[in-house]
Amino acid sequence: MPQKLLVVDDEESIITLLSYNLEQAGFQVDTAMDGKEAMEKVRNASYELVVLDLMLPEMDGLEVCRQMRQDKVSIPILMLTAKDDEFDKVLGLELGADDYMTKPFSPRELVARVKAILRRVDQAPVQKEENMTTDKKLLIGHLTIYPENYEVYVNDEQLELTPKEFELLLYLSHNKGRVMTRDQLLNAVWNYEFVGDTRIVDVHISHLREKIEPNTKKPVYIKTVRGLGYKFEEPPVT
Repeated sequence: MPQKLLVVDDEESIITLLSYNLEQAGFQVDTAMDGKEAMEKVRNASYELVVLDLMLPEMDGLEVCRQMRQDKVSIPILMLTAKDDEFDKVLGLELGADDYMTKPFSPRELVARVKAILRRVDQAPVQKEENMTTDKKLLIGHLTIYPENYEVYVNDEQLELTPKEFELLLYLSHNKGRVMTRDQLLNAVWNYEFVGDTRIVDVHISHLREKIEPNTKKPVYIKTVRGLGYKFEEPPVT
């Protein structure tokens, strides 16, 4: 049975072009032309992946992405943007998108990217779930992590983490004491090689430090290992 995708864009020409090329590649395609329709379909049907335009009427792509992840809808999201703006790309990824493409793009490239994302998800989901959810609670220094609830506390104060920030923190905590390269973190947290762009790891590490470190200039949890990557450590008892 063909894998079912949802394509969300407010331009009918884009919908037609992407639907044709994805169907030619063997996928079953459903479509939506605004954010509210997209959310309704996601909540009432099963999809393997969502191709989601950033600029949408009713509800923009960033809000759709945020609500999907808030609703614990974990299917991959490939975000489309007409803006060559690093802020929009990073914000979309922080909210839970798995990849992005900037318009204009080749339909063949988009099909290849969709296949790559699905291939990576198919290869690693079981391992990720086992690693991420076996512990009911993790205690590291002043941090308390609840994997099943996607909750993190510093002392008794709950932190507001994006889904990817949480998954990155959880993966680092499960590999406490080990040096993890940026490529390893991309592969583990984003489930596929992120087109060689490791800057997104640095952005998420920086945001995590702002939320969990007492002093971001002297981090005690997430240490930078120059030339290699990052290492998560348990701070000394004070």
